[in-house]
Amino acid sequence: MENKNWAKDAKFIFVFGGVMSGIGKGVSASSIAKIIQARGYSVTAVKIDPYVNVDAGTMNPTEHGETFVLSSGLETDQDMGNYERFLNVKLPPTNYMTTGSIYQKVIERERNLEYKGTCVQIIPHVTNEVIETLEKAAENNKADFVIIEVGGTTGDYENMLFTEAARLLKLQRDENSVLYVTITYVPYPEKTGEMKTKPTQQAIRSLNSAGIQTDIIIARSSVPIDKKRKEKIALFCNIKEGAVISAPDIESIYDVPLNFEKDNLSELILQKLGIEAKKSDLSDWEEFIRKMRNATEEIKIGIVGKYFGTGECVLSDAYISVIEAVKHAAIAEGRKAKIEWLSAEEYEQHPEKLEKLRDYAGIIVPGGFGERGIEGKIATIKFVRENKIPYLGLCYGMQLLVVEYARNVLGLLDANTVEIDSKTLSPIIDIMPDQKNNITNGNYGATMRLGDYPCKIKEGTLAFEAYGETMIKERHRHRYEVNPAYIERLEEAGLIFSGVSPNGTLMEIAELPKDQHPCMFGSQFHPELTSSPLHPSPMFLQFIKIAKERN
Repeated sequence: MENKNWAKDAKFIFVFGGVMSGIGKGVSASSIAKIIQARGYSVTAVKIDPYVNVDAGTMNPTEHGETFVLSSGLETDQDMGNYERFLNVKLPPTNYMTTGSIYQKVIERERNLEYKGTCVQIIPHVTNEVIETLEKAAENNKADFVIIEVGGTTGDYENMLFTEAARLLKLQRDENSVLYVTITYVPYPEKTGEMKTKPTQQAIRSLNSAGIQTDIIIARSSVPIDKKRKEKIALFCNIKEGAVISAPDIESIYDVPLNFEKDNLSELILQKLGIEAKKSDLSDWEEFIRKMRNATEEIKIGIVGKYFGTGECVLSDAYISVIEAVKHAAIAEGRKAKIEWLSAEEYEQHPEKLEKLRDYAGIIVPGGFGERGIEGKIATIKFVRENKIPYLGLCYGMQLLVVEYARNVLGLLDANTVEIDSKTLSPIIDIMPDQKNNITNGNYGATMRLGDYPCKIKEGTLAFEAYGETMIKERHRHRYEVNPAYIERLEEAGLIFSGVSPNGTLMEIAELPKDQHPCMFGSQFHPELTSSPLHPSPMFLQFIKIAKERN
């Protein structure tokens, strides 16, 4: 195995979308990866984002959803979080690409004369860059299988580059090296009482016109796809009936791998790629599902945020990792999470509504940027502190915990973060001195703390109870820090910084003493990013353990 050429020998499975977005392509790709992994093969997953952004760091959460940060610090699409949660792995930067990142690499090569004076074209130079990135992902992850989710929908102008790369990759390799899977939606209008297959047919024809002949169709619908519809889809899409997989709406995304295996999807994939179908072992996943089914007693958790509203809709995708981390911890504690979205801005306009927070077992204030809703969040933190309601603050939620404490306990009424008030006389949250030059020069990217950083935990604290060790690593995504000038005064007033950087200069975890509050803590890092169904985040577990006592 030491001498194996992973890039050359890997199998590549492309997952395309149909004519409609939001049908669970990322979950489907994650589930395909999971069921192949359960067959004893090494599997990795790649997300292709068709946006011209170089990474996901500048994308609007209400439009694009959560920005997921890899351990390396790369800001990516939220589907990368699904891949890590399902596969229980850490993915490297090669597993995420955008149109912008690919063109950036090509332009850099052209500027460095790596193309030796040839005219640089989309084909073959840009498509080759895509293919080389996929091969690097196979090599870096030592993967037998690479699952590639092509973002967007079929026929999107932005997807043409990646569709062409998928076609060329199959041409470059033997027939058993590349497989195409298409996720389509089969509508079931109640008034007609009949499933409609035309959108699926149209999606497949669009891919056919780009030189892609789909091998497997995963048909999403509100109800299971019946035999007649499978036959019709197979006939008009030029595939065998057995290659049409029914994917009806189900209670949890974590049921999807098991649902796929009801149609023997992993065996079908391996058969089409000429690979031996080793015995499947999903026992750990099945045990998690069993716990999830048995967790019928609800625990009510409120998340106070600002990214929920988009028109008349609620966009929970902005906090998807937080939501899943709550679920993982709740299931581990034998509870079913009932999550409710609470608007920070509403508490600013109607402070009397804060009384409703008493109805919750625990409150979370997640990460975010900007001034919108900040006073509502601080009011929330004050209320839960005074009323001993379990609280977990994440990144911004930890910073505001410190600001609230400075205002209402330490007595610095003008305490604030300089992100909101650059002229505050009490800059409790500030840019570190060595980063201020970057801000002045407009080099904002260099001021971000991204990816894994170590944290030293003090024994005898709530944080230590959670982690059970004195040195951990967690992922960060922030620019501002607790101002060192105020740390001594805050500690004298009773606040505990239970987690700090190894050199003691950066405050990573803040909490109240256990004799003052049952659970009031927050982290500068994002523990939700490393939570998975089989390994819940220690901080979320601690929060839920205490919160369930309030139920």
